[in-house]
Amino acid sequence: MARLGRWVAGICLALALLLAGPLWMLASGGVEMEGHWGAASRAPSGLAPAPEAAPEALVQVYAARAWGWRGAFGVHTWLATREAGAAEWRLHHVLSWRTPALVSTATTTPDRAWYGSPPRLLADYRGVRAAELIPAIEAAVDAYPVANAYRAWPGPNSNTFIAWLLREVEGLDAALPATAVGKDYLLDGPLAPAPGGAGFTLSLGGVLGLTLGRADGLELNLLGLGVGVDPRRPALKLPGLGRLGMAAEVMGQE
Repeated sequence: MARLGRWVAGICLALALLLAGPLWMLASGGVEMEGHWGAASRAPSGLAPAPEAAPEALVQVYAARAWGWRGAFGVHTWLATREAGAAEWRLHHVLSWRTPALVSTATTTPDRAWYGSPPRLLADYRGVRAAELIPAIEAAVDAYPVANAYRAWPGPNSNTFIAWLLREVEGLDAALPATAVGKDYLLDGPLAPAPGGAGFTLSLGGVLGLTLGRADGLELNLLGLGVGVDPRRPALKLPGLGRLGMAAEVMGQE
């Protein structure tokens, strides 16, 4: 009985540590909870350059806190492309309230706030590199195997989709934040390349796993929540709180 008690106490302690960050985000007002999500800000952030300022081809990957209580745990990620000389972007992401869940749409503002939460740029490819990536991205989007599926936890969800694209398209890399819950839900077996490239992800159903990579650092997936360290750009990665330390590299920028 004593051994069982120690196991139960250990499990409770581990759960408390994993939930401490999300609970702090809720208690401190770190996520948008007031009012209705439909009335929250969708203002552009200025991260997507206008065609006249940057007429070359572009590929950008974004992340922003989810709306409501989900934002205490994680972010929503999306990808946008713009052909050279084009006036509009093509935005790709997965939504919980749409059927099919995978949505690709034209827009002039791919950098809008995600219902009150300003986005952060994870990758920014331009010029010849972006022009080479765009056809491969479009082909991968069309081939996404679970376009009709959405499950907030452990996946597949919006972060599963973006992580899958990063793994499918050679030369397209982005170090997804530890708060991108669902990024470790693998669709093609328990082992896959790391989203940031030069590494690997080992995952069991998206609830237990390990990622090790040059851009991703070392990250443990415990019940879908990320805990880790980035020794290259020194920072801790904690559930709910995300990255504490040096800012992550924006992939593609030289």
